Amino acid sequence: MHGKWAGPPAPPIRTLATALRAKGFKVITPVMPWGQKRMYDADYPTALSEIEASVEILRKKGAKRIIVAGHSFGANASIAYAASGREVDGVIAIGPGHCPDLQKFDASVAKARKMISKGKAEETASFDDNNQGKNRTISTTAKIYLSFFDPDGLGVMPKSAAAIPKPVPFLWVIGTHDHLYRHGENYVFNKVPKHPRNSYLVVNADHSGTPEVAASQIVEWIMSLKY
Repeated sequence: MHGKWAGPPAPPIRTLATALRAKGFKVITPVMPWGQKRMYDADYPTALSEIEASVEILRKKGAKRIIVAGHSFGANASIAYAASGREVDGVIAIGPGHCPDLQKFDASVAKARKMISKGKAEETASFDDNNQGKNRTISTTAKIYLSFFDPDGLGVMPKSAAAIPKPVPFLWVIGTHDHLYRHGENYVFNKVPKHPRNSYLVVNADHSGTPEVAASQIVEWIMSLKY
């Protein structure tokens, strides 16, 4: 899955998807609600259902094992999907992003909550968003906005990581020039269920460059699982 304000075939994930297909893996790169072409046209629970639909497409194509993976916001969603209890055989979080627990959207969150309390959950309004230090005003409904930006909601990666119901191989990939790098292993990685194939991979890259720089190592990690 692509990151915020992006979309397939987004350059950050194109190289990795190509490398995986070259090794014979079945890969699907869905357009997600946080992408440039959609800009929050569905809420987070719906996004998880969309991932599930992509999983079913892969299974119909003969996939026996499913690994959910994503870059930035896509990484966030990969963790949330595993936390939902849906069946997965591995999770890859690449240059994880979207952190409503760290990035403060207090005014917009309060605005969304107030609208919902007044029965205006489905009404569209303007809200704040931020992507790697770049601010943007987005237009969506209060319900959709709160589903992604609630500081105690589905978008909070540490909470989702701790909620994954059973151990599955988990790969966290972070660049040394990424904003989240300084938060270290305790932020999310150490909160997922322990599994012998869990790995915390650090590469010399910035946020957007991490998927391409780490592509070969990600492929190697997947192949090492030997399902």
